[in-house]
Parts: sequence; structure tokens; C-alpha cells
Amino acid sequence: MPSDPFTQNKTALLALGGHRVWSLMVTLFGDLAQEHGSTIDGPTLSAVMAEMDIRPEAVRVALHRLRNDGWISSEMCGRTGLHALTATGHHETTQASARIYASPAPPSESWRLALTQDAATSDDMIARGFLTLLPRIYLGDVSTRAPSDALILEGTPAPDWLRAEISPLMLDPEYAALLPILQKVEQTMQRGMLTPLQTAVLRCLLVHNWRRIVLRHPALPAALLPDDWSGHACHKLIDTLLARFPRPTLSVILPS
Repeated sequence: MPSDPFTQNKTALLALGGHRVWSLMVTLFGDLAQEHGSTIDGPTLSAVMAEMDIRPEAVRVALHRLRNDGWISSEMCGRTGLHALTATGHHETTQASARIYASPAPPSESWRLALTQDAATSDDMIARGFLTLLPRIYLGDVSTRAPSDALILEGTPAPDWLRAEISPLMLDPEYAALLPILQKVEQTMQRGMLTPLQTAVLRCLLVHNWRRIVLRHPALPAALLPDDWSGHACHKLIDTLLARFPRPTLSVILPS
């Protein structure tokens, strides 16, 4: 059994599942190389992925896919490959980062219910930031913009039964699975105890497990969620841990 805290926590984060190599790579570039002009060289990328127990052939396949998708560009500098986000990859990463790295919002009691004329507008309402409660009925933050022909009702204090019904729609079981692992990381790992390579790996796994949940539901005000909704605690811990382990400089990740 692994004994050091880094290995234990890395193993627990990897065990949550949902870790396609190309998706992990998207998280890694979004966390370490989002600034314009930033590149990750081949040896550094290989070292980070190897520390996450990913085989070299899987890394090559993932890079090939992301290049074909127009997400990552690669070029040679001498005998070393340099990889960077494309304009498309950078744009989509920046949009997602606004949600992924947002600090926990102060509790808000303001919300709204929207009733639309046609159930076919569901995709549009979700894109606007609403949660589908029932066909044609949506819930959202008071600032969420609805179509001009929608009926808007400003929310009164939400009853407990409604908040309980919303909780599973906001992926509470998945947050509940992540929460004890984040708590373990917070309890067992302190700033300064990791190498730059380990820090890059830990951040990637923290951000990846967080983003694969948080990007799948809208940001609803606390008034619509139970006090014990696991997403609240996960958000606070992610914010704490990313501040505790700031992203390392790319040039120092690979041991010399």
C-alpha cells in the first residue's frame, strides 16, 4: 500500500474515474499553459503524465487527437517538441476557467423561475444558465437572462422540498464522492512538501475532478440548494487547495 500522502491522494483522485487521457491533457494545459505564448515541452509533458501512471503510447494518441481537434498545436525546437493551446483551445479554456477557478460566491437568496412557451427551447435555456426543473419550467440566478417571451417569476424563500429535489439535479452524489478525498488532501498535505512535478500533478487531478462536475450544471444561488449540498464544501476546499499549491513555473517542473 502507498504510504506517503502524495501517492495516497493521487491514487484516490485517479480512482474516481472519468479520466480520459485527452481530457486530462486539456485540464493540464488549461491549468499550466493558459497564458498566450506558453508551451509545454515534450519531456515535461511526458514526466507529468507518467507521474499520473499514463503510458507513453496513450499520451501520443491523446496529443494526436487534440491536434486533429484543433485544440493543441505542436512544433519542433531542435529535437524537442513544444505543445501549446491553439486560438480555439485558448478561447474555450478561458471560458471554462471563469467557472472552474471562480471563488465561492457569497450566499444569495435571489433566484427566478422561468416558464417558456415551447419545451424545444430547453437547450437554449441550459446554455443561458438555467436548470431544467420540469419541461418548460426552469430555475436560475436572478441575473440569468431568459428569452423575451418567457414568463419570469421572482423567487420567494424556497421550501425545503424544492431544495431537496434540486440537489440530485446538481450532481450531489458526484460531489459527495469527491468531498472526502478533498478533505483528506487538505488534512494531510501542506504547502512546501511537494516537488514542482508533484504539484503540477496534484493540481491537474484536483482541477480535473472538479471541472468534470462543475461544468455540467448551472451556478445556482444558495437559496435553491440544501445547506448540506456537497458542492458547497467541495468548492471551498478546491479554492483553498489551489491557493495552497500555486501552479509551478513550467521551466522547473522537470527535475534537472
